[in-house]
Amino acid sequence: MAGSTEDFDLVVIGFGKAGKTVAMKRAKAGDRVALVERDPMMYGGTCINVGCVPTKTLLTDMARFELGGDDGAKAFKRAQQRRNALVRKMNAANLQMAEAAGVQVILGEGRFVGERTIAVRTEAKERVIEGTVVIIDTGSETIIPPVPGADLPRVYTSTSIQQIERLPRRLVIVGGGPIALEFSTLFSGFGTEVHIVDNSDRALRNFEPDVAAYAQGVLERRNINFHLNNTATLFEKEADGIRVRLADGSVLEADAVLCAIGRKPATSTLDLGAVGIEVTPRGAVKVDEHLRTNVDGVYAAGDVNGGPQFTYVSFDDHRIILEDAWGADKGHAGARSTCGRVLPTTTFIEPPLATVGMSEAAAVGKGYDVVVKSGLIADMAIVPRPKILGQTDGMAKFVIDVKSDLILGATLFCPDAQELINAVAVAIRSGMTATELGGGIYTHPSTSELFNALLG
Repeated sequence: MAGSTEDFDLVVIGFGKAGKTVAMKRAKAGDRVALVERDPMMYGGTCINVGCVPTKTLLTDMARFELGGDDGAKAFKRAQQRRNALVRKMNAANLQMAEAAGVQVILGEGRFVGERTIAVRTEAKERVIEGTVVIIDTGSETIIPPVPGADLPRVYTSTSIQQIERLPRRLVIVGGGPIALEFSTLFSGFGTEVHIVDNSDRALRNFEPDVAAYAQGVLERRNINFHLNNTATLFEKEADGIRVRLADGSVLEADAVLCAIGRKPATSTLDLGAVGIEVTPRGAVKVDEHLRTNVDGVYAAGDVNGGPQFTYVSFDDHRIILEDAWGADKGHAGARSTCGRVLPTTTFIEPPLATVGMSEAAAVGKGYDVVVKSGLIADMAIVPRPKILGQTDGMAKFVIDVKSDLILGATLFCPDAQELINAVAVAIRSGMTATELGGGIYTHPSTSELFNALLG
C-alpha cells in the first residue's frame, strides 16, 4: 500500500444519486469530502448515463416518430444522437457541480482496507483515504443469464443496446420486467418485431392481473409477442443474425438479443468481506432502516443496498443518511428512515403503467374490506385529454378501504400516468380519502380528471 493516509470528513464510493447529493451538501457545509468513481462515463450515476435519462430520451423520440415518421431506422439513429449529446452534457455538468461544491472527485477503483479506510487504485498510483463517514453508492450491474452463447456479439445488455449500430428488424428480449417492457416498447415503436421470452405464467406479473391483461393486449397490438412459461436455453450465431432456442423446443430467429432479467448490486470489487461488512446472498450491502451497515460510520445507499432500484429512492436515501449522520446538530438524528415509505413506480411503456400501494389481492390478504373502482380510459366521458392526444388505450384502478375510505393502492395505465401516480402517492401518504381526491378541482382538459370520473 503506497503513500500515507489522507483524512476526509466524508468518503463516498460511487457517483450515484444519494452519494453525490450528500457529498455536495456536506462539502458546501465546509466538510472535506472525497468522491471515488472508477468510470468517467458514469459521472452522475446510472440514471443519467445509462438508465432513466437516456432511455426516456429514446422513448420520447420514438413517440414523436410514431406521430408521423416514415423511416424507423433513420429516426432511431437520430434518437441515439440526441441521447448521446444529452448524456455527455449531463455527465459533464455533474462533474462540474461536484467540483464547484468543493468535492474532491477521485477517478479510480476503491476497495476497503479498513473499516472506513479505502485504497483507491488510480491511473497514476494507489491512494489511501479514510472518512469519518463512508457511503457506499456503487449502484447495480446487469445480470447476464447463464445461457450458452450469451457472450456473442449480437447479445446485448440494457446499456450496450442503446448504442446498437443498426435498428434490428427482429429483436428477442429475455426477461419480462420493467426494463424488458420499456425496450420492447421502444424498439417496436421504431418498427422492430419484438419477442419477449419470460419464465412467468403471465405478462406484467408485478401488476394488477386485470390491468396487466389489458396492457398485454395493447402491447401485442404493437407487434410485441410474448413467449410465457419459457426460457432461452441457447444463443447460436448465424451468418446474418442470431438463433434463440427456447425450453419448449421452439426457435426464434433474430437480428439481436437483449438480456433484461434484472440487475444486481455492484459490490464485487469493494472487498467488503475484508472488513466484515455484511452482505445478502445476492451481494447487496445489508443495512438497517437508517441505511447503516453493521460497521459504525459506514452507510449504503441506492441500488447497492438491495432496495428498490429507482433514482428517486436513492434521493430519499440521501435525506435519511444526512439526518442520521449529521442530524444531531439539529436535534433530530435518525428521525427519517425507510420505514413506511410510499413509493410510486412507473414502467414507461405506451401509455405509461404506474402503480403505488397495495394490489387488490394484497389488501384482501391483509384483512381489508375493499371496494374497487376501475374503468377504461376510453369510457370516461369527462376525461377528453387522451382523446385529444389520440391515445385512448388505458385503464385505471383504485383499491379503497371500505371502512376509512382511504386509498390502499392504485394502478394507472394511461397518458400522464407517471405524473398522476405521484398525486395518488401524496394522497396515500397524507391520509387523504378517495372521496377527497375525487372531489378535487382539476384543470381541463387533463388526465387528472380521471380522479373525478372514478372517485368523485
